[in-house]
Formats: sequence, C-alpha cells, structure tokens
Amino acid sequence: MRKSFKLGVSAALALAISAAAGLAENIKIAFIDPLSGPFASTGTNGLHQFEFAAETMVNANGGVLDGQMFEVVGFDNKISPKESLIQLQVAIDQGIRFIAQGNSSGVANALTEAIDKHNRRNPDDRVLFLNYAAVDPALTNDKCNFWHFRFDANADIKMDAITDSIAANEEIKKVYVIGQDYSFGKAVASAAVRFLGEKRPDIEIVGNELHPIGKVKDFTPYSRKIVASDADAIITGNWGADMLGLGKSIVENGYTGPIYTYYAAGSGITAAFGETGKGTIRLVGEGQVNPPASDSAADYYTAFKEKYPDGNVDQSRITNVIGMLAQAINEAGTADDVVAVAYALEGMEYESMWGGTVLMREKDHQAIQNVHIHEHTDEDIAFDYDNSGFGIKVVKTVEMAAAESETTCNMRRP
Repeated sequence: MRKSFKLGVSAALALAISAAAGLAENIKIAFIDPLSGPFASTGTNGLHQFEFAAETMVNANGGVLDGQMFEVVGFDNKISPKESLIQLQVAIDQGIRFIAQGNSSGVANALTEAIDKHNRRNPDDRVLFLNYAAVDPALTNDKCNFWHFRFDANADIKMDAITDSIAANEEIKKVYVIGQDYSFGKAVASAAVRFLGEKRPDIEIVGNELHPIGKVKDFTPYSRKIVASDADAIITGNWGADMLGLGKSIVENGYTGPIYTYYAAGSGITAAFGETGKGTIRLVGEGQVNPPASDSAADYYTAFKEKYPDGNVDQSRITNVIGMLAQAINEAGTADDVVAVAYALEGMEYESMWGGTVLMREKDHQAIQNVHIHEHTDEDIAFDYDNSGFGIKVVKTVEMAAAESETTCNMRRP
C-alpha cells in the first residue's frame, strides 16, 4: 500500500487564491445533483460543501501540479436519471473530466452505465465518476466498472452496523422496514431482512414496504400502520423531504422507539425533529463531528459555518473526495489522463480529518472506512446542525467496516 497522506487545511482556512488564479486552466468537477425541487436543500448544501472543500483544502494551498485550481460546477439534475444523462453530456461537452454525484442510486446507476459506454467509445475523452453518496451495493458489485469510485459506505456495510446495534438490544422483538421505491430503498430492505435473519432470527419483521420517492405529501397512512404493528424499532433509508415527512409523521402518531436511518440529519431535518427526535433518531454514517475527531475537523467546520451560516457539514466524506482526488492527480502527474488518475486512486490510503483511514479498495473501488452509529441529541454537541442546538453524536464505532467483505465485482481495466 502507498504511504498514507493527508492534505493540510491552513489554520485560517484562507480563501485568497486570486494570485494563483489564471496561471493554469482550472480542473473542473461537475456536481450533478438536485438544485431545484423537493430535494434542492440537500443538493445545494452538498454543492456548497464541495465548493468549500475545493477552496480550502486545495486552492488555498496552491492547487495541484503546476498551480492548477479546482473549480466545482453545479448542474441541476432535478433528481431525474434522464435529466442527469443530459447534464452529464453537457459537462463532457464543456471539457469536464470529473463527475461528482450522490443523491439517488437510481441516478448513479444511470450515470455509471453512461460513463462506462462513453469511455469505451471515446478513449481520448474519458471521465471519472466520483460517487460520494449513492450507496446501492450493486454499483461496486455486479455493476462495477473501472471509472466509478464510491467514497461512501454502501447500503450493506451501513446495514451491517445498524443490525449489530439492533441485535445487541434484547428488548427489540419487532422491526418495521420502510423506504423509497427505487434501487436504494430496495437494497436497504433486502439487507435489513438478511442481516436481521442472520443475527437475530427471533426478531419479527412486522412490515416491509416501499413508497413513491419524492411524491408522498402526507405520510399519515404509513405512520398509522407502523404504530399499529407494535414495532419496537424502525429501519428506513429515506432521505431529504421523504425522511423528514416520514419521521415527523411517525413521531406525531405516537411512536417512541428508535428509528434507524441513513440520512436523518442536516438540510433542515435536524431542526425539524428538534426535541421530538431526541432518544428516537439514530443515524448510521462515516465521519465524526461530535466529538470532533481532530483540531483540523473543528477548524474546518467553524470556517464552513462562517461562510455558510445556514449550512451544515453533514457529508464529511466530501472532503475525502476532494483530498483523495487532489492526491491522485499529484501522484499521476496529470489531470488530463483520467486512467492514470484512476490507477492512483486504486488502493489509496488517506487519513481523513474526520477520523481514521479511508482505503479505496482496489478490487471494486469501494471506500473502506470507520462507520458510526450516531444519535440525535442536544447533549455534548460541539457542532450542531441547522443552527438548532441539536446535532448527532457518535455512540458506537465499527472500525474499517466490512474491510474483508466479498464482492461480485469483475472489473475490466483499460
């Protein structure tokens, strides 16, 4: 393995890069995610996190190679796979070679297939897919390809951690599984049933259903079924407006048990839950915000809030994307040859400011890292979300989760 390396963040997180600008053409990263519609707040906050990471971690430190700066360009995909493919082509036509996307595995599946086809047909015009949040396990299994790199733990890795927590609680006898009706929601449900069956076969799955993504305005019918099931715990992969709508409705209809989630934090969700989420909302994910994993992480979060007072660093893996891409470009000695950059990313070990090492596993391009179970709380919170006084705090850590897990990936390399 290559020696671990971490890009430094300047103490003041200076953003004055004008002196270096213009020395070389910027290296552009296309951010293809929802910037309008019901998931706009999630996408916009993600775009700000990418822009801030590029500015402070790379540009403020002189850029990469011969002083080239990172530039993040936003493309609104309206959470539509079809629109995402249009925006992908627009980005490619603009000469952008790095594509970042994360919201919706349905979109990610469309993008990875399109990018694979494009690269095979256009060997002189190839692009890389930097998947920062789409966690359908298929993307690094049967649908894996050389051009796709996932920086988030996949749905199975996260479910393994969730079900460990549930299995350890002998008071949980009944579990209700609910999610959005697309590839990710189905992957979450399948993993929940499988892992609970292996770890606690005595637990009864009292509900397992999917609902339309982004279209449910009133979750009351679903919530009433959940409460009537006498479930001791709920598992959901919902995100954005669907997470908020479902969670609030469940609590308002009288449920008081734990709700295990993937994305129940930030983007207004934490503030909306407030006191009602305390003792109820659990969140699985990478990155340690409370307590801060390092002084660099604390400084970074403070500086981000100064620039974006209404924003949150709720996807800390975005800094890993930027840091690892910069390191790969420097190691490859080029940003134009994406094959060389991809080979530099393979097997990379990167020390994250948010705690622990991130390993980009060579055989399937799945990031292996520490995964945490967090709880929604206002106690011992150094950094809150949504300026609400509430945030998430680590209560359990699985170190280098699923490092030895199997994969069905059979990757073709150029």
